[in-house]
Amino acid sequence: MAEIIFVTGNRHKVEEASLTLSKYGIRVKMTEFKKVEIQSESLEEIAGNAAQTAANALSASVISEDSGLFISALAGFPGPYSSYVFMTIGCMGILRLMSSQPDKRAQFRCVVAYCAPGAKPILFAGTSLGTVSNSMRGHWGFGFDPIFVPSGKDARTFAEMTTSEKEFLSHRGAAFRSFGQWYEKTNPSSGV
Repeated sequence: MAEIIFVTGNRHKVEEASLTLSKYGIRVKMTEFKKVEIQSESLEEIAGNAAQTAANALSASVISEDSGLFISALAGFPGPYSSYVFMTIGCMGILRLMSSQPDKRAQFRCVVAYCAPGAKPILFAGTSLGTVSNSMRGHWGFGFDPIFVPSGKDARTFAEMTTSEKEFLSHRGAAFRSFGQWYEKTNPSSGV
């Protein structure tokens, strides 16, 4: 199996990435390197800069990821600031902001950036359309998973799904599948 360094401090993201990328013959290794996260309105800029900075500092190829919850009625808020918003007002704060909003449409977006030392990052995106629920539901997942219901026949939140079920529907799963497919074609010896 090929091994790739994932620049993140979030073990949940590593678990999700590992589940997806193992299907492409890629083992994910978490690093202690502190991810550099610039302030930007663009997930692409945030993920790309983090990957490029880490690849050059570690002299190794790496992946980085940035994602956010974009809520239609709140003009895309919290978007790229989702992590900070989660730490400050959490799911309950979002539910309070949404309590009088009839439009519950939302989407999770994810950008995975792959970068080799001295190179420019290559980006892979994924989106999961859905709605904000009226209450927190479920105990799996992390972040805003208890309040996000992906589109489809299933009315469960991400937090009511197993990691495998979520990976199939999630923005992160889609972005990592795109990366995995590209990596497998680019590095045929890494395939299963």
